[in-house]
Amino acid sequence: MQTLILGLGNVLLADEAVGAAVIRRLESEADPAAPLRFLDGGTLSFTLAVPIAECPRLIVIDAAAMGDAAGSVRVFEGEAMDRQLRCHAKSVHEVSLADLLDIARLTDSLPARRALIGIEPALIDWSDELTPAVAAAVPVALERVRELLARWDAADGPTA
Repeated sequence: MQTLILGLGNVLLADEAVGAAVIRRLESEADPAAPLRFLDGGTLSFTLAVPIAECPRLIVIDAAAMGDAAGSVRVFEGEAMDRQLRCHAKSVHEVSLADLLDIARLTDSLPARRALIGIEPALIDWSDELTPAVAAAVPVALERVRELLARWDAADGPTA
């Protein structure tokens, strides 16, 4: 069962780039035969509706203002992800992730398994480097992705 792993954020705005940093690491370490699709979603657009609709499983990694200490990592799965996105749907981009999931809902293509891995940013300002606290959170986010995949694989059974 294919899983879309989607990293979000602007790589020119310091910790906003953490989603892209995590998926680059995951992709470089992944088994090429694994049923995983990696996508740098940048700052979001409606074009992401198609890849989201095509995968039964979705993991999104993004900087998320959660009110935690910088570098904190939290996993929001299923309806908890939906609630998190509805409560914090403010976006300066063309479209928000909540909008994309609403499109999937309307077209009956919402991924059955979905999760958001949010990483609390320390700095969202011009820089092409993550702050130390957020850079230290990257391995934690990688482990959370691996844990989700292992749990989902166990629950869904062997792939065909």
